Amino acid sequence: MPSRDDNHTGARIKEQRRIARLTQRELAARIPYSYSLLNQVECGARAATPDFVAAVAAALKIDVTALTGQPYVTELQQDRLAALVRPIRESLDLYDLGADPGLQTRPGAQLAREADDLCRTVRATHLRRAAVKLPGLVAELTSAAWTTPTTELWQALASTYRTAHDIAVKLGYFDLSSVALDRMAWAADRASDASLAAFRQYMRALVYFREGEYTIGQRLISAGHGLLQGEAPTRENIAVTGQLHLGATVIAARARDQHTVDTHLEQAQDCAARVGDASEVHWMSFGLTNVKLHRMSAAVEMRAYDDAIGQARSLRLPAALATSRRAHFLIDRARSEMETGHKAAALGTLMDARRAAPEQTRYHPGARETISGLLHMARSTPENLGYMAAWIGL
Repeated sequence: MPSRDDNHTGARIKEQRRIARLTQRELAARIPYSYSLLNQVECGARAATPDFVAAVAAALKIDVTALTGQPYVTELQQDRLAALVRPIRESLDLYDLGADPGLQTRPGAQLAREADDLCRTVRATHLRRAAVKLPGLVAELTSAAWTTPTTELWQALASTYRTAHDIAVKLGYFDLSSVALDRMAWAADRASDASLAAFRQYMRALVYFREGEYTIGQRLISAGHGLLQGEAPTRENIAVTGQLHLGATVIAARARDQHTVDTHLEQAQDCAARVGDASEVHWMSFGLTNVKLHRMSAAVEMRAYDDAIGQARSLRLPAALATSRRAHFLIDRARSEMETGHKAAALGTLMDARRAAPEQTRYHPGARETISGLLHMARSTPENLGYMAAWIGL
């Protein structure tokens, strides 16, 4: 079995448990998982699934990033992405400074198109390209919106804040993602855009999903639905409503609530049937395909891995599906294949994810943990597995 250093989630769980002065049995008593599983995760014999990490983080009262090691600074520096984070952080701090008298701004329609293009770039998983362009666009839109406070400009500014959130999450800077979401609320309020505000609640709910705070996550989903009550049943509002139901689906799945999973999937499917492919609405990828993808993700979260693999094999993803969504599907599938002992298939699927979205895959904790699990299942390390492990930073 391959040797390991201490750069894995299980080792960090062990370290944080000792800092909290808990034995393995004492920590196991505080989480809905067995002592045996905790022991295997700490020594690296089992991969730490996202729900397991969230439960441990909640029990130890620490952020999940203390256990996952995010952001993966060494890899970010190698990819020259770390240096791009500071300008984004600085641009988010311009929101209340008014117009910049030294900044020449372009027409609002042009800025709105560029904000849209940035969303498209992130969906295509070109994170570096988006991160380079984002700070300048945020600064220009901020100044333009203060100079000529139109709905179009505030909406475009809210969109760029959403892009900042997406980039920060994908690179593991969750503190920055929270700032971006606060700024998004500020701009959406000035735009008087209920669908944008509701969509933000969906993204906030996913923050708490990651942290294992499922009750708060569900409350945020409900708050999002509340913002749309009384609004006209436009294509945009129906699509956001459907996406809120999909968010509730994965939260309920993580909480092992099958009835709620089924209820929200049914409601999301009804919304998708009404609007068809609404991928262009806030670049959410909402539609019937996304409902199917969330059904599979729910099976993964509920550890019904055989069911998840069966669904994955039957899915036919349209060519137009966003690359970011395709890569997420592949990482979910690889996790299910690894958990059911299909080691070669899992590695092949992860290699497909890398080919589709190298930046997203490299910084995705699920991909990292699946490779970690494959390393420990292998009697010897195949060349391609060793290559993937080195590439991802293990």
